[in-house]
Parts: sequence; C-alpha cells; structure tokens
Amino acid sequence: MVLPALILFFSFHTLPVLQGVFFSFTNYRGFGEWDFVGFQNYINIFQDGRVYNAYGFTFQFAIVSTVLVNIISLIIALGLNAKIKFHKTLRAVYFMPNILSILIVGFIFNFIFAVFIPGIAETIGLTSLTTSILGSRDLAWVAVVIMAVWQAAAFNTILYLAGLATIDRDLYEASSLDGANKWQEFWKITFPLIAPFFTINMVLAMKNFLMVFDHVVAMTGGGPGRATQSISLLIYEDGFAGGQFALQSANAVIYFIIIVVISVFQIRILQKREVQM
Repeated sequence: MVLPALILFFSFHTLPVLQGVFFSFTNYRGFGEWDFVGFQNYINIFQDGRVYNAYGFTFQFAIVSTVLVNIISLIIALGLNAKIKFHKTLRAVYFMPNILSILIVGFIFNFIFAVFIPGIAETIGLTSLTTSILGSRDLAWVAVVIMAVWQAAAFNTILYLAGLATIDRDLYEASSLDGANKWQEFWKITFPLIAPFFTINMVLAMKNFLMVFDHVVAMTGGGPGRATQSISLLIYEDGFAGGQFALQSANAVIYFIIIVVISVFQIRILQKREVQM
C-alpha cells in the first residue's frame, strides 16, 4: 500500500528536485541544448544585485511576519480559551481566513490598500493616506506583511488552542490560591506548558514566510520596481520567463539549504529553551 504513494512522491517531488540540482551545474535555459559549467552558476548568484535585493526583502518580511503572527495568534488563542460566550462559534470564525485562497485574500487586500483606504482618506481629508502604500518602495512590504499575518494567524491560533487544551485547569486554581496574578499565571504556567507548540508555530511560520510567493503575486507583483520581489518570485520569473533556468536552479538549491539551516537552528534553540523552562 505504501509503494504507490512512494512512486507518486518520487515522481512529482524527489525527481524534479534532483533534476533541478543537476541543471544547476549546466547552462540550460529551459529549452534547447546545454553544457556543464560546474559551479559557475553558484558563483554568479553571489554577483547578482537582484538576488541580494530579493533576499533582503524576503528575510525582512519573514522575520517581521513570524513575530507578529505568533504574538497575535497567541493573544487570540488565550481569548478564545477563556470562559466566554460563543467561544466555539468564534473559533470557527477566526479559522475562516485559513481556508480562503491566498490569491483571493491578496486581491481583496490589494483593493483595500489601492482603492478603499485612499478613498476614505480623501473623504475625511487625511492626505497622508490618499496615496496607496502599494506604490511606495519603502512601504509596500508593510501591506504584504499585514495581509500575510491576517491570513496566517488562523492556523497558528488553532495550534495554540490545541496546546492550551492540554493544560490542567487545577494548576490555575492552585496558583490562584497562592495569590498569583494573570501575568504570573501566563509566564509561569501557560507559556512553559505550551512551549512545544510555540516551537512548532515559530518554525512553520518562518518556513512558510520565507517561501512567500502568492502573497506578493496578488498584492504587488514584486513591485514597485523589485522592492517586494521575494526569492521564490525571482526564481519563478527569471527561471521560467527570463531564460535563466540553470542560474535560478542554483539559487533554489542555495535557498533550500538556507531554509533547512534556519529551521534546524530554530528547533535547537527553542527546544533548549523548553528544557530551561
């Protein structure tokens, strides 16, 4: 029963990965003939200014989004885990962004930032917001962060809720008898006990945000200029449409290694912190 799944996984995942690694050592343009060039593509990657720009935007976006989405989702999870009315209904409502297509959400937020907010700002006389931030090289990334955090917080909230459900309520009753306030309960009981879920959320969020693609395509298309061009978008555009298939294959290999290293580093650091707690 495992064999068919293994064959499909190898055919549509492992084999293309191996082909990409192979072509990264050639001058293949995606069509026609090719020759081996060794590590020349890997050398050229570090001499391309567009690559540094894409890496800069991607890491800036990923770090800010990861921090914000974990803070917001943890606050929402704590609220939904409290004894409030309609908490089950609210959980379903807060999870809805996760089931929506990223492209659809991106197009909606594009309309909000490009038309809705400037229109309202013009009506009330707030001149600083009459121009869409999507057209600003310095602020366009902020709009992408807002949209990505709004969409991603739903999944992280569910994971935090799963972690909060594992905590024995007797611990809070005991801390209350000892005179602990809410902040002390959170820092001494809640957070240490959901630390493994925090680790999972941090690693998954960082990995997903580093691979950002749909958000940028729907919101800015990588613009203005190349201000919001992520690494995934650069690999796609220049690799398939720009005739740089081999060069961007090398870029993809380098980026894969970077993501693996960052994920392993996060897991080791955060798991060590779990033990200290």
